[in-house]
Amino acid sequence: MITTEMIPEFIPGAKIKVFGVGGCGNKAINRMIDEGMSKEVEFVAVNTDTQDLGQSKAQKTINIGLNVSKGLGAGANPEIGRKAAEEDEMNIKSVLQDANMVFVTAGMGGGTGTGAAPVVANLAKSMGILTIGIVTKPFSFEGKKRADNAEEGLKKMKEVVDTLIVIPNDKIYLTIDKKTTFKQAFLMIDKILYLGVQGITDLITKPGDINIDFADIQTVMKDSGNALLGIGYGVGEKRAVDAARQAISNPLLETNLDGAKNVIFAISGGEDLTPMEVSDAAEVVREILDDDVNMIWGMSLDNSFEDEVKVTIIATGFEEQSKEPVIKTVQRDFLGKRTDQPSRTSENFLTRSVRTEAPSQATPTQQEPVAEAEDLETPAFLRRKMQ
Repeated sequence: MITTEMIPEFIPGAKIKVFGVGGCGNKAINRMIDEGMSKEVEFVAVNTDTQDLGQSKAQKTINIGLNVSKGLGAGANPEIGRKAAEEDEMNIKSVLQDANMVFVTAGMGGGTGTGAAPVVANLAKSMGILTIGIVTKPFSFEGKKRADNAEEGLKKMKEVVDTLIVIPNDKIYLTIDKKTTFKQAFLMIDKILYLGVQGITDLITKPGDINIDFADIQTVMKDSGNALLGIGYGVGEKRAVDAARQAISNPLLETNLDGAKNVIFAISGGEDLTPMEVSDAAEVVREILDDDVNMIWGMSLDNSFEDEVKVTIIATGFEEQSKEPVIKTVQRDFLGKRTDQPSRTSENFLTRSVRTEAPSQATPTQQEPVAEAEDLETPAFLRRKMQ
């Protein structure tokens, strides 16, 4: 069953759609919409849980597998998730029509996301649509069964997408402290998923002075396997270099740019951005790449950046035996404090909008309980009501 809301006006050019599959995927696209991306892409929420789907802010929702799940969720069973998606293949394909690029975002390890996301991705790819998967891996404390489900889901996703970006939930331990609440941690994960989509779509939807277009993105991401996406910001005297360094080095990283065959380098700043700054930032990236790498670069000038510079890196073409590339984030902890003490830089792109309250001011009585049930995709000890 498909539910459609009024779709806002879309910009001309490549048609981009984001499918959030399962509980994690649904929350991620709600985050993207809250961040203001709804005018740039079309969002589609896919779920077996009718109640959870009712909380979606997406323009379209698809309640899959009503005959299989009765609208009650997949019960952490990927097989039910798969059958549910297959039951509604025609509905999914009808929504995929006219798309040039599709993102499929989901949490691996549960039922709907793990089972249904590969089905959605496979349908998109079979229709000739550039298909990008952005998924999370479960926390290690969620147990072997969930980890095994996730690995099987990742294996299937790799077989059916053009490009796959993986975010291990465990990596957020490197950027949070003991006072960080579950709500803040989950918001951070949603933020990373959002940035994964935004980092790519902005290159297509926002015109640049030296433009990167859909064809460039397709060249780098078509049939490319694992991908790495890095985003960095910088201010001050070394703003461009700092932004480039943030984009290529981070504790959340499981790999680096070594071995990448295709790289997109995009830099954005105000009217005062100089050719020397662009050259210096590009050199930071070039010096860790192979000489024969295919590097596409673009630049956009926007006075809203004022003193700030943003660098976006997309890298693909890694050898199969390399570890799963993930989204790079800056070397700054969850509270916004640098862990390596570089020259002065801006508040990083995660901590700007993830934090909802100051953890240092929270007390046990002020923090919200974490036992409230939310959906069947999340373990009981992690289920919460997130805004």
